[in-house]
Amino acid sequence: MTQAPTPTADTVRRLVRSLLKDDLNDDRARGGTDGASNGALKSGTADGADSPAGPEVRPVAEGEGHSTWWVGTRHVLRLAGDRESSVRRRREPRLRDLVRPHVPVAVPAGVAQGEWAPGLAYTLDTKVPGGTAEEHDVSAVGEADLAGLLTGLREVPVRQAEALGVPRVAPRSLEALRREADRAVERLRAADEFDPVRLQQLTSPAAVQLAAQPGTAVLVHRALTGEHLVVSADGRVRGVLDWTEAIVGDPAEDIASLALAVGSPAAVRAATLAGYGARPCLRGLWLARCDTVIRLAAHLEGRDRTSLTLLRTRLVRAWEAILLERVTELRDETDDTGL
Repeated sequence: MTQAPTPTADTVRRLVRSLLKDDLNDDRARGGTDGASNGALKSGTADGADSPAGPEVRPVAEGEGHSTWWVGTRHVLRLAGDRESSVRRRREPRLRDLVRPHVPVAVPAGVAQGEWAPGLAYTLDTKVPGGTAEEHDVSAVGEADLAGLLTGLREVPVRQAEALGVPRVAPRSLEALRREADRAVERLRAADEFDPVRLQQLTSPAAVQLAAQPGTAVLVHRALTGEHLVVSADGRVRGVLDWTEAIVGDPAEDIASLALAVGSPAAVRAATLAGYGARPCLRGLWLARCDTVIRLAAHLEGRDRTSLTLLRTRLVRAWEAILLERVTELRDETDDTGL
């Protein structure tokens, strides 16, 4: 398989200068007065499309293999690194259009898409203004925004999402994940990173009882991490980025992602406001908790290159105690809590 080229600042600058210049020329030919292209034109001009040096570009994250770049102050360029991610990148603008009417937060608007290298897709989007959930705490009103997001995702027509190519994915086995986490916590105990006793709260029978229920599949973002939640300084959730990992599947996965991003109490409060009962909330909580110990153990063994600080922070967030687990006793019969 041919190795994908590594994008450089010069590569990105040449690409976006051409794109924004095309927007400028197209708009001038139409008189520069109408529609979405005029918005792209204004952004392009402000971002330096007419500058001889081209727009200022810089990678969003440090490290190797830059795939996401700031373009001036108003655009974001995302580059796929392989053919599989190119399929998801090409699908994303259509999926965002499907989602946008159902959610109360902003979804990025596309300016252009195409190939930045043979077979490798790109999308150029307008930037959603604001910080991230890693920079700003989510307020109580922000939790209501998250509740609206979860509610909206549940309302997106599943058949239409699948028609766009969004895959249907079976729910993960919480019991299998519990066993994997049980092995991971022994590695963490030896490194003095985690007390294995904490995982004993999730017994094998409880993991089985928290299995995903049939007929509950919805559109799942599956990557509601801190860097993908746009949060304003006052704690409101203003937007959600990167829809390339979306699936039709278990809604508890998004509750789990939120636990890593904003903490378990806030995630469960948002899910409860969205109408989810105790079972999916507790399932999401334990998916997050198992994932955090597995990922941290993998990092210590050199198998996960995620920042150690971030992994530790996510572990703390996921393992925050919530009132629901203190008052809910799992049992076989069904009651009005959904358990």
